[in-house]
Amino acid sequence: MKQLVLVRHAKAVQYDYENDFSRELTPRGLEDAVKVSIHLREQGIVPRLIISSPAVRALQTAEIFAGTFSYPLKKIRKEHDLYHGYTTGDFLKLLRTTPDEEDVVYVFGHNPNFENYAWNICRSFSGELPTCSAVVIDLPIERWAQLEARTGTLVMQVNPKSLPR
Repeated sequence: MKQLVLVRHAKAVQYDYENDFSRELTPRGLEDAVKVSIHLREQGIVPRLIISSPAVRALQTAEIFAGTFSYPLKKIRKEHDLYHGYTTGDFLKLLRTTPDEEDVVYVFGHNPNFENYAWNICRSFSGELPTCSAVVIDLPIERWAQLEARTGTLVMQVNPKSLPR
């Protein structure tokens, strides 16, 4: 069994869209990332591998999660195409290259792509992904190379607004 955790980046500043790649998290975004990462740690969902879009807001979110899990920042794998947007097929190809010992993988990125990935990886997902939401998906596979669309089971969705302040 493998587990995939999709995390949409936390709330970013609402200006400087001309330099979208460099937009940073807001104070609320920083707080939400801490809250959601602590909740997932309390649930025992600990990353063996963290992959992130290199866009500042996604990477900041990934770094906060890494801190919560004592995951080394230098081990965060940056995938540039997570910023530009993989198709679901290309995203699955990326995941299929994951070493099999990495049984819990967290991936940080952007909408609308992450919502589409959740829809297309899970057998049933009907939600949305607000900022800093996390979707935990169980995958009935022993090796990442076996990953196929529409085979995952939604274990939980964590929305920072649903967690206590």
